[in-house]
Amino acid sequence: SGSIDYWLWDANQLPAYQECADAFSKKYPNAKVNITQYGWDDYWAKITNGFTSGTGPDVFTNHLSKYPEFVNKQYILNLSDALKADGADKDIYQKGLLSLWTAQDGGIYGLPKDFDTIGLFYNEDMITAAGYTDADLQNLTWNTTDGGTFEKFIAHMTIDANGVRGDEPGFDKTNIKTYGFGQENLTDGNGQTQWSPFTGSNGWTYTDKNPWGTQFNYGDDKFNETMTFYKSLSEKGYSPTIDKTVGVDTGTQLAAGTYATIFEGDWNTSSYLGKGVDLKIAPTPIGPSGERASMFNGLADSVNAGTKNQATAVKWVEFTGSQECQDLVAAKAVVFPAIPASTDKAEAAFKAKGVDMSGFLVQVKDGTTFLFPITDHAADVTAIMAPALQGFMSGQADVSSFKDANDQGNALFQ
Repeated sequence: SGSIDYWLWDANQLPAYQECADAFSKKYPNAKVNITQYGWDDYWAKITNGFTSGTGPDVFTNHLSKYPEFVNKQYILNLSDALKADGADKDIYQKGLLSLWTAQDGGIYGLPKDFDTIGLFYNEDMITAAGYTDADLQNLTWNTTDGGTFEKFIAHMTIDANGVRGDEPGFDKTNIKTYGFGQENLTDGNGQTQWSPFTGSNGWTYTDKNPWGTQFNYGDDKFNETMTFYKSLSEKGYSPTIDKTVGVDTGTQLAAGTYATIFEGDWNTSSYLGKGVDLKIAPTPIGPSGERASMFNGLADSVNAGTKNQATAVKWVEFTGSQECQDLVAAKAVVFPAIPASTDKAEAAFKAKGVDMSGFLVQVKDGTTFLFPITDHAADVTAIMAPALQGFMSGQADVSSFKDANDQGNALFQ
């Protein structure tokens, strides 16, 4: 009983969770959930301050890049005993998702509520005008020698200011009207919606094991050769150089026709609807490993260890982790819920809005996803990798600089 505060950062998901909160209050008439939404940057500052000042929410949407630190500082509650006492079914989620929220102490710090993968978003009108069909985009391949059919495709999709395509004589790579493959600013060492589909499909892994690896692999040849390929796309003019991506919204660029294709996460799909793009989604390209790859990430709600209303807070986390709530979320067509039956309902809800989401699900069905890298010292590693990536992509450093950055990251675990 009593009322609890619940925070999330995604404005698109707010209406779905308000419906869950209403259903929760029907189920537990004395319990009330007050929801607040903040933008991503403000959100984490307020959460972290809240832990120390006692002004934080009772329950909040947590992220895999943040939760190891919160566990170490004992800011969040181990839910294992409560879940056992309440008989919560922990086997109902998409394979691998619960392991993401199981810490090194074996404790469970959140129940999976959704998952995400990466797809290739493209502008249907543009590919039709270029003589391609949707079927052509289903099995693009890339490699580090000649870039494969993926590079061939984005070269043809690139158009300079004189209307010359990237694969035609007289192409001017210094004056581009439409980039075949857009990208956003490189801001972290995960490259989730930037380069991770390439590194993953080249057989590279972030750490020695996942979750809870203690050695990073940013100095490896496979990382170096993949990033060299990735950068070559901007050097050839098929993709914007890093200076042209700072502060740029990829959705706006796709709508404006500045980008023909981009890598994007399924959680952003709904924000593209209504932008006037005939949006289609293909799976990410098949790499040298012979398979595609997509990062597999999932959010969960965590309970603030300092909550004054632990019983209701835990019940709410159990509810957002249940099929009842996940079906309500599915119906809103914003994200893929973590429970397979609810995932199917979300796919149907997106279809009703005119979007075929199967490009995101191919890898879940084929088992070619890899888990978001979960480690201690995540913020420190990001602080090391961001300048290293920026230095490389802007041409100020060569690939050997990744080995130095990697050594600095690994030193944190000594």
